[in-house]
Amino acid sequence: MRLKVAFDPDLVALMRAEIAAGEKAVSAAMRDAGSSLKSDWRAQITGAGLGRRLANSIRSQTFPKSGSSLNAAALVWSKAPVIIGAHETGPLIRSRNGFWLAIPTDAAGRGLRGRRITPAEWEQRRGLRLRFVYRRRGPSLLVAEGRLNTKGRAVASRSKTGRGLTTVPIFLLVPQVKLPKRLALARDAERAVDGLPGQIVANWVEERV
Repeated sequence: MRLKVAFDPDLVALMRAEIAAGEKAVSAAMRDAGSSLKSDWRAQITGAGLGRRLANSIRSQTFPKSGSSLNAAALVWSKAPVIIGAHETGPLIRSRNGFWLAIPTDAAGRGLRGRRITPAEWEQRRGLRLRFVYRRRGPSLLVAEGRLNTKGRAVASRSKTGRGLTTVPIFLLVPQVKLPKRLALARDAERAVDGLPGQIVANWVEERV
C-alpha cells in the first residue's frame, strides 16, 4: 500500500513567493527611508540658514543598486562631512598656531572665489598694512589706515592731504570661537530607523494582497 502526500497549494512555491514578497518589502522600505531622510536633512540644513548648496551635499543610495534583497540597506551621507559635522556638534574652534583667530569684518570684503579673506591676503590685495590693537575688554583688532568706499570696504586713500583717512577695523582677533549647534541630524536618522519595521511589514502585507 502506498500513500502519496501532496500540498495544495505547492508549499515550495508558496515559500518562494513569500521570500520574494519579503525582498521587495525590505528593499522598498529602505529606498523610501533613505529618500525621506535625505529630504529631511536637506530641509533641516536650509531651515538653519546654511544654504541650498550645503543642503545639496546630502546624498542617498540604496543597496543593492538593482533588484531586491532581504539584506537591502540605505546609505545617507554628505559630500561635505566636516562642515556638516561642525554644525551638528558645535565644536570649540581654536587657532592652529595657538594665537588668534582672525574674523574679517564687513570692511575686509571677501577673498578669492568668495572665500573668507585672511590678513595676509588682505594686505597683499589692498596694498595696506594692518596694525595690531590690543583691547583688554572685547576682541583685539587688526586695523588699517584708509578710507571706506561706497561698498563699505576699506581701501587705500588717494588724497595727498589725508582727507577721508580713518582707522578701520579689518579683523577681530579672538583666541577661540564656540560654533553654535545648528543641526540635529541624528534625531532624524533615529526616527527613520524606528519607522523601518512598521514600513517593512506594511509593504510585505501589500505584496501578499
